[in-house]
Amino acid sequence: MKQYKILSQKDKWFSGKFDPQRLEEAINSYAQQGWTVKAAFTAEIPGIMGNREEALIVLERDN
Repeated sequence: MKQYKILSQKDKWFSGKFDPQRLEEAINSYAQQGWTVKAAFTAEIPGIMGNREEALIVLERDN
């Protein structure tokens, strides 16, 4: 059975500020726990001030 996790710009890793360096640290940290990147994409998220794009990373590991 597989297990999945979604990383987004709102994830605790980024403390409210998305940063590619922090993303790399997060992915490496999850890799040490057996997670691999399955997919990465942007999604359009509706908001009060209009739509915004948010990066999403799908992680996968065997359970």
